Amino acid sequence: MALTQQISGDLKAAMKSGDKTKLETLRMLRAQIIEFEKKGLDREMNADDELSILLSAVKRRKEAIEQYTAAGRMELVAQETQEMEIISAYLPKQMSRDKAEEIVLALIKQTGAAGMKEMSKVMPLAMKELKGKIDSKLISDIVKEKLGA
Repeated sequence: MALTQQISGDLKAAMKSGDKTKLETLRMLRAQIIEFEKKGLDREMNADDELSILLSAVKRRKEAIEQYTAAGRMELVAQETQEMEIISAYLPKQMSRDKAEEIVLALIKQTGAAGMKEMSKVMPLAMKELKGKIDSKLISDIVKEKLGA
């Protein structure tokens, strides 16, 4: 529950400082956490659940940024970018592409995959190993690149 406590503390600080964007973004995150807790699952929220909530929020912002950019709504792009940066601060430190490539190569060697047809052997392992540490689209691109070579 460290994320919930951290967000609550940051929410209070945002209220005191008058940072409207941060306040609204943190309220949205807190609402998603409360929604998860009320789903009726018979367990506490764990680190994977917290990570999933954060990643889905970042993904929504990225998609909105793409749509607003295509529509020429730069003021909304700036707002979504700012919200994405606020949410990203709660994510684990992002891994470099080089480090991710090393991990993917090790997984390819471990599974014995030898070509694009065996991508389904590598992807689940890569996603499990790298989830939250690097963008999932980038993971997919790296796997395709390494299996295609």
